Amino acid sequence: MSRQIHLSAFLLSGPVIHSHAVWRHPQTVGNYLDPEYYARTARVVEEGLFDFLFFADRLAVGDQMGGSRETALRYGAQDATRLDPLPILSYLVGQTRKLGLGATRSTTYYEPAHIAREFATLDHLSKGRAAWNIVTSMNDSEGRLFGKDKHLEHDLRYDRADEFVEVALKLWRTWERDALLLDRERGILADPSKIHPVKHQGEWFRVEGPLNIPRTPQGRPVLIQAGSSGRGRRFGARWAEAIFTIHPHLKAMQAFRQDVRGQVVQQGRSADSLKVLTAVMPFIGGSEAEARAKRDQHNALARPELGLVTLASQLNVDLSSFALSATVGEVARSPRVHTAAAEKLLSQGADLTLEALGRSFASSVRVPQLVGTGAQVADQLAELFVQGGCDGFVISPAFLPGSFSEFVESVIPHLQRKGLFRTGYEGSTLREHLGLAELAD
Repeated sequence: MSRQIHLSAFLLSGPVIHSHAVWRHPQTVGNYLDPEYYARTARVVEEGLFDFLFFADRLAVGDQMGGSRETALRYGAQDATRLDPLPILSYLVGQTRKLGLGATRSTTYYEPAHIAREFATLDHLSKGRAAWNIVTSMNDSEGRLFGKDKHLEHDLRYDRADEFVEVALKLWRTWERDALLLDRERGILADPSKIHPVKHQGEWFRVEGPLNIPRTPQGRPVLIQAGSSGRGRRFGARWAEAIFTIHPHLKAMQAFRQDVRGQVVQQGRSADSLKVLTAVMPFIGGSEAEARAKRDQHNALARPELGLVTLASQLNVDLSSFALSATVGEVARSPRVHTAAAEKLLSQGADLTLEALGRSFASSVRVPQLVGTGAQVADQLAELFVQGGCDGFVISPAFLPGSFSEFVESVIPHLQRKGLFRTGYEGSTLREHLGLAELAD
């Protein structure tokens, strides 16, 4: 079979996604405190044969913009309010049958045993559909929520994350596949000889004991990651099975995918053991003009000031002292901007003004907005995929669940006719959907 496009739905368990206008949009149904808000979307994307949906997450309301949370809370910045995504996924297990279910958990503010237990449970309940989106968290606001004066420095966070994943993998391997017997006649629960303790002592963690949850249907959750810095890419190349990324055009997408695939091979892995999924935000109409009008209506609902609040939170940098007319290059060269933030800023384009970047962040957090009929959007996606820009797409909605409904009804049939997308689920687990090799014992 020829290469097939993989699809993921991107969600936040809050009123804002990449679009800061989602909750204001007249076509959004319900609100983020209602479980049916998520169930409607999950059912739509499963009907569309998506590989999985996943929730990004942030742990605290940022105060990076001038030391204040007022604008974030008043108007709804990206981290203004969130529910914990894991209980939502547990609910969605009962609302879906095949769809993969992923959530974000931080390696900076959790312990490996927390993650191992949560995702092993989710994998059992979903019969093998769980995914863990690995993050190291972003800013000092999150640190202070957990009793830390400052957020751990960028590269140190990834050092901790490397050891964190090592320990989690050890815990997920403690039970052999046939260790659980449940022999009622003999009254034997499990074979102790097939349950192996972990005795780990490293720089960041000291862990002893087997996990108290048997081996899961997938062996462990699928590992997702989204680091775009040099250190983040190395981390992803070592561990990730799917990487979520945002790039403005095909050339940048190709360069990123080629780089991380090369690093995956350097790690001793097959290049195809990692799927690179690039984010897009589609606006679909009966005509290109109608689709353009829908995009413009949406973007007008996104308050520009929220873009800078969200950007400051992501960078862990106070941007309030910079003029809106300042260019990204000027801001990045400031001694007040740390190296990792400067790198991320410059990747947006050095000549872009802070005001323009803020507007873009408000409408889409720089996720490319694709505009056209269903056939035109399908053609755009096919071009990015066939030209090696990605292995699939993370679809980011402008309103819920309608963005996904329109995509499923208007775009997916064209991709199927091109032979680029499945016409039915061929497996049951997320690992099977993504075409990943079965884990060895």
